[in-house]
Amino acid sequence: MRRFVMVEECTVVVRVGLTGGVASGKSTVSALLAERGAVVVDADLLAREVVAPGTDGLAAVLAEFGPEVLAEDGSLDRAALGAVVFADESRRRALEAIIHPRVRAAGAALEAAATGDAIVVHDIPLLVETGQAELFDVVVVVDVPVEEQLRRMVGLRGMTEADARARVAAQASREQRLAVADHVIDNTGDLEQLRARVDEVYDALRARTDA
Repeated sequence: MRRFVMVEECTVVVRVGLTGGVASGKSTVSALLAERGAVVVDADLLAREVVAPGTDGLAAVLAEFGPEVLAEDGSLDRAALGAVVFADESRRRALEAIIHPRVRAAGAALEAAATGDAIVVHDIPLLVETGQAELFDVVVVVDVPVEEQLRRMVGLRGMTEADARARVAAQASREQRLAVADHVIDNTGDLEQLRARVDEVYDALRARTDA
C-alpha cells in the first residue's frame, strides 16, 4: 500500500514517481513541475553522476564492459556503451545492476533533505521496468503513442528507425506504464496544453499535502 512520509506535525512529503517512454517529453514535464515548486530527483542526471570520472561506478562499468567504452577524456563513452547494451538484453541487465543501486542511493539522499510539505518528484525513465511503482504515493505517466515516440527520435534526434525501435522495445510497453498510473499527462498537444495539464496534476498533488 502506498503511504505518505511524515516529517513534521501536520505536514507530509508526497513522493511522486514520474515516468514515460523515451521521447515522451518527460523531462519537459519534470522541469514544469520544478517550476511549480516540486523537488525533482532526476534519475538520468544521477545516472551520469554515479559513473563520472573517478567514481566507483565508472570503475565497475569498465570492469564489466572493458576499456572500449571509455572516451579519450576519461569519461564514459555513452554512445559506445549504448551500442552494446541496446543490442543485448543480458548486457543491458549487467549495466542496470551497476547503475540502479547507486542511483537509488543518491536519490534517497536528496529526498532526505526535503522538509515540510514538499512534493518530491522522482524522475525515473525505467520506473515500471525496475518494479518501483509501489514505492511511491503517486505515479505520474507522461504518455504519447509509440508512433510519436519514433517520429521524435528519428526526426528530432537524428536516430535511425531501427535504433529508435530498439530503444522503444527495451522499455516497458505503453500499456504497462498506463496500468500503474495515478495521473496521465498526455503530451501530444502543444506546450500550452501541456502546461495546463501539468497545472492540474500539480494542484492534485498539492491537495494531498494539505489533507
